[in-house]
Amino acid sequence: MILSSTNTLENKKIVAYKGIVTGESLIGSNVYKDLFSGVRDVVGGRTSKYEEEIQKAREVALTSMKEKAQSLDANAIIGLKVSYDNLGGTMGNTILVTAYGTAVKCE
Repeated sequence: MILSSTNTLENKKIVAYKGIVTGESLIGSNVYKDLFSGVRDVVGGRTSKYEEEIQKAREVALTSMKEKAQSLDANAIIGLKVSYDNLGGTMGNTILVTAYGTAVKCE
């Protein structure tokens, strides 16, 4: 599966547009408690464990999006974007990671 943030693929001809595909992942507030209760691995103001959790959530969202594209018989996703949103409110400090783009079939 080809992933591209651009709207075209160099040296590839897009033969069909299959539609928008998305993938989501949530990081719950319990992760924050676990991560910040023992902030021993903070180096230069960065928490490596927190970054690892964000990376895992992004990978889950990307994998989900790719599976949806494959179910549409697509072999690439163009216009890829990833967003991070703090849901706040009754959801506490839950972060929603969303990946989305256009599934396409290319030669």
